[in-house]
Order: sequence, then structure tokens, then C-alpha cells
Amino acid sequence: MANVKSTMVPDFEVKFLLDATQVFDPASSKPNDILRAAFKLPEKPIRMDVQFLDTPSREIYNAGWSPRIRKIEGESGYELTYKKRYPIIDHQADGAIDTGDLLTALTVARDDGFDTTETKYDAQVEWGFQKQTLSISRKKKVKKETVGKKEMGLPDEEESRKLLGDEIPGKFDDWSFEKWGTSLLSEAVIYGPISAERYEGRWEGVEVDVEIWPIRSKDTDTGTENIVEISFKSDNGNHAGGTQKVLGEYLTEKGWLVPSDSLKTQLIMDRYGPQELDGDEGVTGNYTDMA
Repeated sequence: MANVKSTMVPDFEVKFLLDATQVFDPASSKPNDILRAAFKLPEKPIRMDVQFLDTPSREIYNAGWSPRIRKIEGESGYELTYKKRYPIIDHQADGAIDTGDLLTALTVARDDGFDTTETKYDAQVEWGFQKQTLSISRKKKVKKETVGKKEMGLPDEEESRKLLGDEIPGKFDDWSFEKWGTSLLSEAVIYGPISAERYEGRWEGVEVDVEIWPIRSKDTDTGTENIVEISFKSDNGNHAGGTQKVLGEYLTEKGWLVPSDSLKTQLIMDRYGPQELDGDEGVTGNYTDMA
């Protein structure tokens, strides 16, 4: 019982990938009127600029970590995130929580040092159409006098390395050996940036977010494809599962659902940076991307 109590308690974020050809208006570069009405989306989105850092051979990503820098419209400075992911194996994709598989992932994370005594990290189950992933994240805010609430844009490679290096948390830094993170960040390059948009809406009493991410197309350096995703958060696994089932059925009925997982981070790592890797090439270890 002591071991069970020592695991972290996650919240849940359910995500569905939407068919951009059905819900996105290319003329206005916004969700179309039908989607906006269904989810009570506002006219104006919140802009987000996002980039990841890793070595050219993606050593950080392959170890299951993702250091990220984000600038959110309406917030001063930058948000830094150091995220570690653990796959939840063989979960049920029908809206039910397999508590055994979740506990296994939480136990692996606990054995890595992510337990209830660690108050600076947050645990979350990222729940997609087919996969669930346990993510453990440490977020930090960095204030910059020149980066106010309205200014957008991200730092260059040198400053990005410095920002993430100066704020580096110990668990990430000493992951494989002492100063592992510092060493890899010193030679890291930028994967991105991506300028995304978030629309905050509501459906059946549940707060939802619709995000649009224009990500570089696979076969071109100039074209982009719009990744459209709807998500909601819950502190309760049963509520998350029940709402996931109902929302999934609604999206299917409307013809909006893409029956696969949204793998934004993997797409960004594959299509940006110094080299393009196909599929899961180079991805090793116990890492499953859901973001």
C-alpha cells in the first residue's frame, strides 16, 4: 500500500484529431462557422509560438524528454517546459480506464523519482483516440523586459540554449548521468518554431480547446498542413472516460473525427531541425508521443 500511495496523482487531458477539410476554413485560416457554433468558439484565438530543443540526432527526444519554449499571447515572458513521457500499455480505447496499466506507468515514474514528494512536477494522462501516455512536466516562467504580453516570437538558438540551461531542473539534468541535460542542451538545435492558435470554447457544460497547428508538410520545405485538435481536461478519470466516449461519438456522427492519435511533437521532431527522419526512425526507449 505504501508504494501505491507514493505514486503521483494525475489529471487527464483528452484529445481528438479533427479532419481539417471538414472543420477549417482556408479562406479565413480559422475554424469554420459550423465548428464554431458547435463548440461556442470565440472570434479571436490566443496565439502561441512554440519550439523544441534537441541535439541533431534527437538524443533528448529518444530518452523520452521534450524541452520546450513557448510564448503565449497575453502572458509576459516565456514558458519553459521539461516533459518526460511514459507509455500506458494496452489501455482500453473505449472510454474506460485500465487502472492496472496506469498504475504500472505511475510506478515506473515513481521508481525514476517522480513520486508524491515531488511537488514541482505535474502528472497528466494524455488520452488520445488509441493511446494513453503519462506525462510528467516541470514548467517555469521566465520574465523578459523586452517580451511583454502582446509581443510574440521566440528566442534564437543561442538564447534558447541559455534559457533552458539556466533553468534546468535536476531530474532532467542528471537523467542518464550527472549534467546529462546540460551537456545535450549545449549542442541543441531548434525544432520549429510553429505559430499555433487556441480557441477556448464549451460543449455540453465542458470547457474545450480547439487548437490549429500549421506544421511543415512531409514532402516540402515550404508548404504546411493544418493539424486541428480538440481537447478537454478533467481531474477525474471516470469523468474523462465518460466524456471521451460521448464526445468521440458526437465527432464521428458529424464526420469530423480522424480515427488516429494527434502526434504533434513527433511530427515537429520529424519535419524540423537539421534532418528529417521518416516515421519512428531514431525513436527508442519507453517513449510515446501524444502532444
